[in-house]
Amino acid sequence: MFRDLRWGVYVVLKAPNDYAAACFKQDGLPTDTTGRYAAIYKPFHLIGLELSVSVLSVALRHEPTGQTRDWRGDAVAVAKRPLRSGETLDGEGGWTVYARATSAKASKADALLPIGLAHGVTLTRDVAAGEVLRMADVHLNDTSAGAQFHRAMLSG
Repeated sequence: MFRDLRWGVYVVLKAPNDYAAACFKQDGLPTDTTGRYAAIYKPFHLIGLELSVSVLSVALRHEPTGQTRDWRGDAVAVAKRPLRSGETLDGEGGWTVYARATSAKASKADALLPIGLAHGVTLTRDVAAGEVLRMADVHLNDTSAGAQFHRAMLSG
């Protein structure tokens, strides 16, 4: 990957007309084969400003803010420090774990714990700092919507 996603974001743009598509080409943006979708890298991430726009687009205008065609990658939980069996994880932004991007293939093959499921769950074993957590490393509430969604992704 050209840049590390921890220090910025890739933004995908859709050209609403031929003029915008021509601008993508003139500006040298990488596009898909149709020339209608371009990707740019922003070396910063303004989540406090960007998230509200996405939430409002979904809630007020019922617009999707992005979707994938396939499950290609996953953000999995990694121990920030040595963690002890019985400890409760506090999710992304907390003191126990951070997210690392990995391929969906590796996530599925190794049954890795998505960062979205790493909040309020209890560890079943000690985990070293820097170690990627697996689903078997936590007591997961299998009836939660997140766990059910993840299970559906794995089977689909």
